[in-house]
Amino acid sequence: MMQLVFIHGPGAGGCAAAYEYQLTHFPGSVAPTLPGHLDGAPCPDVGRYADWVRGWLSAQGMKNDLVLVGYTLGASIALQYALDYPDEVRGLVIMTVAAEPKIRPPDTYEMRIRAAADEKSYEEEWIVFQRAAMHLVDPDFRERLIAKHRQVGPMSQHHDLKTIDAFDVRDRIAALKPKLLLLRGLKDHGSPPKYEKKIHESVAGSLYIELEEAGHFPPMEIPNRVNVLIEDFIAGL
Repeated sequence: MMQLVFIHGPGAGGCAAAYEYQLTHFPGSVAPTLPGHLDGAPCPDVGRYADWVRGWLSAQGMKNDLVLVGYTLGASIALQYALDYPDEVRGLVIMTVAAEPKIRPPDTYEMRIRAAADEKSYEEEWIVFQRAAMHLVDPDFRERLIAKHRQVGPMSQHHDLKTIDAFDVRDRIAALKPKLLLLRGLKDHGSPPKYEKKIHESVAGSLYIELEEAGHFPPMEIPNRVNVLIEDFIAGL
């Protein structure tokens, strides 16, 4: 039996609460909250996060036939995991991800530093930014995720963005073995380059789907559509 594993990123609450819809829809699925995202110290790089996830899953007796689903940092972790331990992973569903360092808008990192130091910046820049990023998420759900962001804090997000932007597997990506589905939300508030399409073009047999009604966080924005895509993907494994 395949094991669904949802891996979160620094946005949409910054913890496993982002996958509320998926954990309800897929009985037996799991979503670990990464270290440094409520408790503990963050890992220094994507490789260490992947090893942490692997250890967490092993402790639950989940070692094989994994289907890893992730966005942003979670997607990078899923890619790293599948490249390092291909025999343990059946498939990947990833989105809002690049196999290379991302290009960020000016002030991306500095804004998080200001928010950590200044209450006005925290409320009027960082929290406002989180709401804007989640503009397609159901308002009630969005506010629950904003509450999680307040617990996790802006410096956790700063660390994660730096971690994502140091991630680079371009020299390995063509050798990816598990089956791969890439999702791209076309209404992403930041209008980033189509990094997912570049991965698709590098990985033979991969699937790439553009979602006109989704933005930065498809699982939270259009959960029913994403859940069906995951179900269809698993059925084809």
